[in-house]
Amino acid sequence: MSLGPGPAKTVPLLTVRVARASNPRGTTAMWIRDRLESLWSNEDFADWYPRDGRPGLSPAQLATVCVLQYVLDLSDRQAAEAVRCRIDFKYALGLELDDPGFHHSVLSDFRDRLAEGDRADRLLDLALARLTAAGLVRERTTQRTDSTHVLAAVRDLTGSSWSPRLSARHSKNLPVVPRTS
Repeated sequence: MSLGPGPAKTVPLLTVRVARASNPRGTTAMWIRDRLESLWSNEDFADWYPRDGRPGLSPAQLATVCVLQYVLDLSDRQAAEAVRCRIDFKYALGLELDDPGFHHSVLSDFRDRLAEGDRADRLLDLALARLTAAGLVRERTTQRTDSTHVLAAVRDLTGSSWSPRLSARHSKNLPVVPRTS
């Protein structure tokens, strides 16, 4: 299987009209398309696929589906069904409304390719660089996090009344994603 066609540079007009009419305030999937349209391109995945063979699905679109799947906590079947049925997913991927989608096993195959070598690290570095360039992530800032929910989950998993002596608030050098309204 060779590298498939890339994601559409623009969302088909009918898809835009229907998506905006049915979701005037937008959705997470639409936000991702509107702000992160160029997060990945198929050229970023060129060394993952042979040059000849039957063209496969767009790896840039599959990576976007994986991000949506993670953000929305969807199973592979649910994510594939969302691509097939949800207008906002079609918008996010730049698909025509009548696009048939793909079989859910494609996502597992894509993640297998992603797990080879240092591909995941390279893809994450590329995404972070593009998010930083877009002003959505700032570098080397301090962010305060509340770990109370993590400690509660650990307590639930261990079945004990374990309580750490450390404060539940810790400073971490993590990238900051600005809030949008």
